[in-house]
Amino acid sequence: MTTATAETRRRRAGGRRGHAERAGGHAIDQMPWRLPVNTDKPTEPLDADGVQAIHRGAMRILSEIGIVFLNQEARDILARAGCRIVDETVFMDQDFVMEMVGKAPESFTITPRNPDRKLILGDKHILFGNVSSPPNAWDMERGKRPGDFETYKEFIKLTQYFNCIHFAGGYPVEPIDIHASVRHLDCLYEKLTLTDKVAHAYSLGAERVEDVMEMVRIAGGLTHEEFDATPRMYTNINSVSPLKHDFPMLDGAMRLARRGQPTIVTPFTLAGAMSPVTMSGAVALSIAEGLAAIALLQVIRPGCPTAIGTFTSNVDMKSGAPAFGTPEYMRATQMTGQMARFYKLPMRSSGVCAANVPDGQAMWETSQSLWAAVQSGTNVVYHAAGWLEGGLIASPEKFVMDCEVLQQIQRYLEPATWATTEDDIAVDAIAEVGPGGHFFGCQHTQERYTTAFYQPFLSDWRNYEAWSLDGAVWTAERAHRTYKKILADFEAPPMDEAIREELAAFVERRKSEGGAPTDF
Repeated sequence: MTTATAETRRRRAGGRRGHAERAGGHAIDQMPWRLPVNTDKPTEPLDADGVQAIHRGAMRILSEIGIVFLNQEARDILARAGCRIVDETVFMDQDFVMEMVGKAPESFTITPRNPDRKLILGDKHILFGNVSSPPNAWDMERGKRPGDFETYKEFIKLTQYFNCIHFAGGYPVEPIDIHASVRHLDCLYEKLTLTDKVAHAYSLGAERVEDVMEMVRIAGGLTHEEFDATPRMYTNINSVSPLKHDFPMLDGAMRLARRGQPTIVTPFTLAGAMSPVTMSGAVALSIAEGLAAIALLQVIRPGCPTAIGTFTSNVDMKSGAPAFGTPEYMRATQMTGQMARFYKLPMRSSGVCAANVPDGQAMWETSQSLWAAVQSGTNVVYHAAGWLEGGLIASPEKFVMDCEVLQQIQRYLEPATWATTEDDIAVDAIAEVGPGGHFFGCQHTQERYTTAFYQPFLSDWRNYEAWSLDGAVWTAERAHRTYKKILADFEAPPMDEAIREELAAFVERRKSEGGAPTDF
């Protein structure tokens, strides 16, 4: 494809100004698309000595204990770069790690098929994504059940609809009714046609990663050179805590790095089970595992976009079950934010809970997780809407309820809420009203009342009597009705028919070739 042809197709692919505001439908009044900027000073529980202590601990882990890399190619690359290898364990000294990590950018952009949905990852931005990877779904009509393709598409529509959801992460629910060998093809086709937001690729083997890169390229109407020139998609990889990186995730991350596409490295360290019971020990282990993979990717392509993630929480020491949104989770996230700034890396955290249904526990745990993201200076928040049961359930009601919280966070971060111009101080309006008066009818209020405060789409601010007379509908039921309205009203973003056909043809060809190899 020539560059001129690609440019023509890109214009037809839906990158027009205002597209982001039009796509999705109008079931509710919501805030417009924006990239929130977090100007708050981060919460920093560690003093300078504490930061250095965790850094020294992470460097000792890397140099004295080592990280197992279950990928021969990765070990060979690191050996050529000067690392010591013993069997499958890689030892990295501090100078090497700091030199490699220093090559990673402090921020980068990712541009999907609609350039109006371009993201900035870093630079004080905080971005929110959908729930990703639960094997089960739950809603008020159907209860808990295994994930399926129709439910997957429902969540993709919710992902596109809400402007406070900035990127389409992993599968919002795993559609087990589609064979694993071709699941990624069907899922990415729906993700790329039902949304125009930044898309994620699971780093689970060469075929899946290569297929997703090609599908994102086709959907954007791009040449191979244009795709490789700037980030267009991303992956997230997890270490196998403690002290291990597996084969397929490293393989996928290396493939993306060679083509300039971002990888977020997120160790999963549950204190008391997969990491030390102390939060500083858990964070030190997490940092070591994350930096090890980031160093590898910087060896492969210096300057390639990478971010460090945190998924450090604690377990219930009575049952061994993971707990989320706890005080320990919040502190670990804040501590990791300090370390990310120390290493000058963008950071990922999550909006998570351990609750089984969208109840009070679900919302206080998720809210604590989300506010920990704000307090820590997190740049990208996974699972920000829809997560239940420690990641085993995706719920559309919870998705809607979480989006109400996300909108409130976005409003909280808007400079208008703390502006101090003479007009904002409003001395003249105070003088006009005078002692004992009220501000409902004064001109200052009349000019601003429609935009002065956050307007919820889900919360019910009426008194008990009014709420009761209107049916006494609890929050989860209101969320259920809202999600149904959104699906009924949903409009997919436009895509040029020639691009859609090319994308469909690629999917069919890869299916005929067998897709990705599986064990069953």
